Amino acid sequence: MAIRVMLVDDQVLLRTGFRMVLAAQPDMEVVAEAGDGAEAIEILRSTAVDVVLMDVRMPRLDGVEATRRICAQPDPPKVLILTTFDLDEYAFSGLKAGASGFMLKDVPPAELLSAIRSVHSGDAVVAPSTTRRLLDRFSPMLPSSEKEPKNKHIQKLTEREREVMLLVAQGLSNGEIAARLVLSEATVKTHVGRILTKLSLRDRVQVVVLAYETGLVRAGGGAG
Repeated sequence: MAIRVMLVDDQVLLRTGFRMVLAAQPDMEVVAEAGDGAEAIEILRSTAVDVVLMDVRMPRLDGVEATRRICAQPDPPKVLILTTFDLDEYAFSGLKAGASGFMLKDVPPAELLSAIRSVHSGDAVVAPSTTRRLLDRFSPMLPSSEKEPKNKHIQKLTEREREVMLLVAQGLSNGEIAARLVLSEATVKTHVGRILTKLSLRDRVQVVVLAYETGLVRAGGGAG
């Protein structure tokens, strides 16, 4: 079954370009388009979508608030934030709102297609190093109102799970974590899955965000 994609951007030309790229793929189908976040939410009430490509700076309702409302729904589509600038505060807010990652609008088509497939399969598509740069720059401006409850959840993790979580937050891949802790990559993947389940997180991006919010990792990437 083709991946059902929704394009949300107030620039018609950009939507047209993305639609042409996606239409050439046998495993993707553009099922809806919207010019702002409010229109996107309205369309999603009657249209089944797997992945939303979401612009951030739009009239009426911006992409961050739209993402927050979409991700709060039962069984929501995955949201991939599209930004113009790499270190964009909107991208960070989008990740906190529940997006599975972000990409630049001028990304090569092959990378965009790969990102859509990755997000659809449940992975995050933000490079940990890029996520850290976002967090280092913007986390002091965006304090979490849920810090204390989330801190309590972290106490549920085993010592090994906390160790893995810290390395995930510092940007290490499963393979790098396995080498660091002298574990198999499959074991690390299992630990990551348990961390996501215990903390009610959707993906590795949210692990990084939570690690910063709770002080497990300090700005600059070091342990807290």
